[in-house]
Amino acid sequence: MKITNVEVFPLTSQRPTLKVGHPIHPSWWGYDQTLIRVETESGISGWGCSGVRWEMVDAIKKVLWPHLIGQDALQPEAVTERLHQWTFWYGRGGGITSYIGAVDQALWDILGKHTGLSISRLFGGRYTEELKPYASMLFSWPVDEMVRNLESGLERNFRAFKLGWGTFGRERNLKHDEELVATARKTIGDGCDLMVDPGGSDVFWHGDLKWATEAARMLKGYNVRWFEEPLRADDIEGYKRLRDASPVHIATGEVIRGRLNFTPFIENRACDILQPDQTICGGLSESRKIWQAAYDANIQVVMHGWNTAVGAAADLQLSASMPNGMYLEYWHPAPYVSGILANPLLLNDNGMLPIPDGPGLGIEIDVDALRAHAAGADDFGA
Repeated sequence: MKITNVEVFPLTSQRPTLKVGHPIHPSWWGYDQTLIRVETESGISGWGCSGVRWEMVDAIKKVLWPHLIGQDALQPEAVTERLHQWTFWYGRGGGITSYIGAVDQALWDILGKHTGLSISRLFGGRYTEELKPYASMLFSWPVDEMVRNLESGLERNFRAFKLGWGTFGRERNLKHDEELVATARKTIGDGCDLMVDPGGSDVFWHGDLKWATEAARMLKGYNVRWFEEPLRADDIEGYKRLRDASPVHIATGEVIRGRLNFTPFIENRACDILQPDQTICGGLSESRKIWQAAYDANIQVVMHGWNTAVGAAADLQLSASMPNGMYLEYWHPAPYVSGILANPLLLNDNGMLPIPDGPGLGIEIDVDALRAHAAGADDFGA
C-alpha cells in the first residue's frame, strides 16, 4: 500500500499568552501545533501530530517528499527509520524529528485501520483499559483565572491536575510560589493529585539546584505528586543530584529528541519520571523504545502531551501497551483536544479516561472543525 500524499493542517487559533513580570510575552509560538494526514493509494489515511508550527512542517514535508512518497504505508517503523537515516546530514532533532514523528503516528494509524486493530494491540496487547487524565494548565497571577480553570476541571470530573509556568519560579520568591500551590491545593481538595511544572525549558531559565531543592521541600507539604522540569532541560548532573535530594518525585524529558538523547537520563537515573513527547521526540516508534529502556531501568514514564487530540490518542495507545502506564496529560481547556473530534474523549464517573480500542488511533477527526483552527495561515488558504 503506497503512500501518495501528505496534507498539512495548521493549528494557529489558540495560543496562550503569559505575563511573566515585564515585558509581557507575546503569543507563544512554541505551542503552535500542526496535524498531518498521510494518504495512500487504497484510500486509507492516517493522522499524525507535529509539535512545531505549520510553516516548518510544510517546508520539511517538501524536503522529505522524495524519501516518503511511494513507500509502503504498512511498514511504519521501517519507513520512518529510513527518514531518520536520510536526515542525518540535515541535522537530526528539531522540526525534522518532529515531522518524522507525525508521519510515524500516521503510518501506525493506517496499519491499524488496515488490520482492524488498535495500535496498542499491534504493539502486543493492552495492560489497561483506562488511564487517569490530569488537566494540564498554567499558573496565573492574580489567581482568579487559575481557580476558575481548576473548578472547571473538577466539573468535568478531573481528579488530577498539573499547573505550570506562569509566575511560578520567576518572581524569585518562594513564598509567592507557595501561595500559588496552596491556592491550587485548597481549590481541588486533598482527594485529587497535584503536580507542579515550573517550565525549566523556558528561555534563560534561572532556577538552579539550590532553588529547586528548596522548592521541592515546600511542595512536599502540599502532597505534590511530582515536580516537573525545575532545572534546564539538559542539566543531567543537576537532575541527578536533585533526584537524590528531593522529597517529591522529579520529572523531565519533554523537549528531548530521539532515543539516544534519553539514554544519559536513564543510565544516570537522573529523574524518577521520564516524559517523552511524541510530537517532539520522534513519534510512536521512538517513544516505544524510550519507554522500554526506562521501564527496564525501573523508571516511570508519563508521556508529555500539551498538544492535540491526535497526540493524546497516540499517548493512550502507547500507554495501554506498556505494563506501567498510569497517567495521560490532557491540556485544559484545549479546543485542539476536545474540539476537533467527531466523538470527544470523555472521562468516566471515576475520573478515568477509557482507552479507545477502535482501529489505529481509535479516533475520528472532524476535518471541518480542524480547518476552523487554521486562522491566520493565509498561504494555507484557510
